[in-house]
Amino acid sequence: MIRLHHVPFSRSFRVLWVLQEMGLDFEVVEYQIRDGSLRTPEFARISPATRVPGLEIDGQSLFESGAIIQYLCETRPDHGFGRDVGDPERIRYLECLGFAETMASIAEQLNINHIFLRDPSMASPTVIKLNTARLAGTLKALDGMLEGQDYLLPSGFSAADMMMGFNIFAAPYYVKFDPYPRLQAYCARLKQRPGYIAARARDGKQEFYTKSFYPVPAA
Repeated sequence: MIRLHHVPFSRSFRVLWVLQEMGLDFEVVEYQIRDGSLRTPEFARISPATRVPGLEIDGQSLFESGAIIQYLCETRPDHGFGRDVGDPERIRYLECLGFAETMASIAEQLNINHIFLRDPSMASPTVIKLNTARLAGTLKALDGMLEGQDYLLPSGFSAADMMMGFNIFAAPYYVKFDPYPRLQAYCARLKQRPGYIAARARDGKQEFYTKSFYPVPAA
């Protein structure tokens, strides 16, 4: 049995998407961030920092979405979502996995300041402005990386797109995509994949965002 420990619309969606694209049979155990369900000794044995994703597979447990995705691609290479040592796209593949985490960490800071602070008055307009600009910078870079190609790697769709795809579905809550036509087309392309559609159907209801857009507050 493969068991994914998951919060809807979180970074664990990356793993959910890969599992779905691979056509694997798996169970989803759903949590919520605010209700304390993650902070249990049982889950801490799977993910020591009690953060999703956690994945039970092949008689072991793994945490961290990037590590999980690399493990899945290396142990199930027939799907072609990874790039092995010696592959000419290996460097670009690894760069994209890391860049996806850079972008996700910035979005996480915006989530904290806009959404998760118990006392909204503690949010810093200066920090929000800075991180919004940083997020926009990563999106501009990503738009440039897509010039002349449909996906992050010239050869086509890969796990790098699933790592990055989650970010670009969350980022529009903070940065308008109007200046990035290639990025808009990329989002639409990913959303059309049957694997994405099936994964989103299993994702669960997101309870983070109550607005369609969160502007930078006045200082």
